[in-house]
Amino acid sequence: MRWDAGGPNDDVEDRRGDSVGRGGGGGLSLGGGRLGIGGIVLVLIVSALFGVDPRTLLNGGGGTGAVVPATRAPAGPVQESAAERELVGQQSWVIRHAQDFWTRTFTDANRPYARATLVLFRDAVDSGCGFAESAMGPFYCPRDRKVYIDLGFYDELARRFGAPGDFAQAYVLAHEVGHHVQNLLGTERELRRAQQADPSQANALSVRMELQADCYAGIWGRQAAQEGRLDAGDLEEALRAAAAVGDDRIQSQARGEVRPERFTHGSAEQRMRWFRRGFDTGDMNACDSFAAR
Repeated sequence: MRWDAGGPNDDVEDRRGDSVGRGGGGGLSLGGGRLGIGGIVLVLIVSALFGVDPRTLLNGGGGTGAVVPATRAPAGPVQESAAERELVGQQSWVIRHAQDFWTRTFTDANRPYARATLVLFRDAVDSGCGFAESAMGPFYCPRDRKVYIDLGFYDELARRFGAPGDFAQAYVLAHEVGHHVQNLLGTERELRRAQQADPSQANALSVRMELQADCYAGIWGRQAAQEGRLDAGDLEEALRAAAAVGDDRIQSQARGEVRPERFTHGSAEQRMRWFRRGFDTGDMNACDSFAAR
């Protein structure tokens, strides 16, 4: 993928130098034990298998879903490798480019677009949706309109999930921006109301929400391609990443069986298909996963 290095970006909030802990307790825990970025597989597997909100697991598994207060020490200097510095530049470009695109799209539809913020952190972060650890993976918080990413996730994406590449990384961020688009359009609020009204459909509705975000990511990918930003093999990188985090892939790795009723994000085939739908059409109307069979 071809991206432009730039200067400071108001869309990015760098918290990698922060020190965050629960109630000053110091230390990152899952059910009382310390957890690093490698724990992402465990949390994703458990949440996919049993339909559990990962935030419940990360808050100690009590099942209440309560937000645990976090303390945030002043940011210190950020120590980074040359490779991480380049990745920061790439992610900064993607968030700016994607939001410039969505700003134009909303303007053409006579809608206001409020920009999201990309928060870079390490190990743990205090978000508008509560305390979160790296094991959750990248996530979007509708309460503060911010996307949270520990860049170490991309190492996991490459090594554990077999999906390396800069456009695979761009797909991940574009998917989270897709959730921001849903939030601005009111889709996220409608989904939560529908889930509360019929809890038996909570997982199925979540899958449709995630597939629509994949489709929106594909629409942005099409724009990048039309500008000549994509290199040979980039599209395949994004499709591999979409497939790698499919619920069936995760379930199969965990227990050797697939249980579609436990899906929360969609199968590998579905995630690839909906990203490709956005990429091929460039049409938001084609991304109505809620009306699809």
